[in-house]
Amino acid sequence: MTREDSLWIRQLIEGNDLAFKMLYDHYSPKVYNTLLSYTKNAEDAEELLQDVFMTVYNTAKTFRADSSVSTWIYRISVNKALDFLRKKNSTKRFGIFSSLYKKDSAEIKYESVDFIHPGVKLENQENARILFRVIDELSEKQKTVFILTQIEDLSQQEVADILQTTRKAVESLLQRAKANLKVALEKHFPERGNSPKNPS
Repeated sequence: MTREDSLWIRQLIEGNDLAFKMLYDHYSPKVYNTLLSYTKNAEDAEELLQDVFMTVYNTAKTFRADSSVSTWIYRISVNKALDFLRKKNSTKRFGIFSSLYKKDSAEIKYESVDFIHPGVKLENQENARILFRVIDELSEKQKTVFILTQIEDLSQQEVADILQTTRKAVESLLQRAKANLKVALEKHFPERGNSPKNPS
């Protein structure tokens, strides 16, 4: 934990709202990008961002210094994002089921097929569009490991700390994620049967 982090957390616990602003300004851009990688929707990512930092504000007293502030905030962010996706998938299943009984029901849409992550370079946007679509087919753990290491560029040890597991487990999850993504890419886009790479 950096000296600034330690000071901000201590001051936040003491009720210093300026310390909270410093935490928000420092971490919110990275957290937003992470949330966007999960939601693929700017409005949803913005809402989750506010939720993450309200949790940070309200639970600062529970923070334990045996992990870094960055790890703690990323852990909150990942949990919020995964909860969001679970609820979204549940709603999607219910919507599809309900539509079977409505002859005139409109097509249900949940995210834009044209979603582009703001951190992706222009020349890589088409590949990134495809990659983000197939990332959704991964398990939660594989998805998280792939997003945090390959898109957000965190180290395997940092991701292990966030997920409260070992670096070896993260490495194994990443290998399986890449293998599954390759299969998905070849199935959905046979002309692009290449291993996925960091789209940025």
